[in-house]
Amino acid sequence: MRTATIAAALLAAFPASAAEIWVTNEKDNTVSVIDIATLEVTRTIPTGERPRGITFSKDYSVVYICASDSDTVQVMDPETGQILHELPSGEDPEQFALHPDNRHLYIANEDDAITTVVDTETKQVVAQINVGIEPEGMAVSPDGKVAITTSETTNMAHWIDTETQQLFANTLVDSRPRHAEFTDDGSQLWVSSEIGGTITVFDAATQEELGKVRFDMPNVHPDKIQPVGFKFDGNSEYAWVALGPSNHVAVVNMASLEVEEYVLVGRRVWHMAFSPDKSQLFTTNGVSGDVTVVDVASRKPIKTIKVGRYPWGAALRP
Repeated sequence: MRTATIAAALLAAFPASAAEIWVTNEKDNTVSVIDIATLEVTRTIPTGERPRGITFSKDYSVVYICASDSDTVQVMDPETGQILHELPSGEDPEQFALHPDNRHLYIANEDDAITTVVDTETKQVVAQINVGIEPEGMAVSPDGKVAITTSETTNMAHWIDTETQQLFANTLVDSRPRHAEFTDDGSQLWVSSEIGGTITVFDAATQEELGKVRFDMPNVHPDKIQPVGFKFDGNSEYAWVALGPSNHVAVVNMASLEVEEYVLVGRRVWHMAFSPDKSQLFTTNGVSGDVTVVDVASRKPIKTIKVGRYPWGAALRP
């Protein structure tokens, strides 16, 4: 079945009015649930300590939450908000990525310099892979063959063969890599470097560097331009990049790797999620404790939604 057909089937299974953005609040130990139709918070759900990474299972029946200071990944029923169980995660899980098999969770353990692989069905650790110092970013290729961990202090992207659970390459990036994503077709890997102020783009097949995205904002000191989370628009045309304490999101042309526009959002923007039709972008703004809703077509902010203290991660529930 083609990807577009699968996406259409998933959207048809969930009414538009039910679509939600789930936001983790680091300092409140909660998740805020935003109704996309009304742009209002409808639920605030307690979690473990310092929730950061968040992702849904492929069928949206459960939501996984990195409770970093509780040293666990919590598995929650999104209908009731109840914690169903916890998964062994290693110390200080920060970000993770779910394999396309909907079973294996790849978790970055910042304090242990490892990537932990957990079988979500058996609730057992199946592998622990030594990576660089302070791993944070995690990604899995669309075909499921490669997992990526970024290490903040080693300044590398580590390439993992998901069949053998072994490293097969290490590639240098700029200072303090925070986030990694494969493009939708799996041909490229993008890695953001917070202190380096860049995104490095790799050929996923060869691990060769293809280029860098650089940011330059008038009247904003370069030290405040700190790329962290980013999302692709689904058409391989634009990447939207959160630029931290610059309080802006950059719109990057994926073909030219040039920034076309900067959009003002809240203070200390971390991560983001699209609405199901990708007409709206929701950004988590840590310092201002809110979410900015951006109209993608006009590239203008249209609403600010107050959530908990230090919102960090965001995930779509269609």
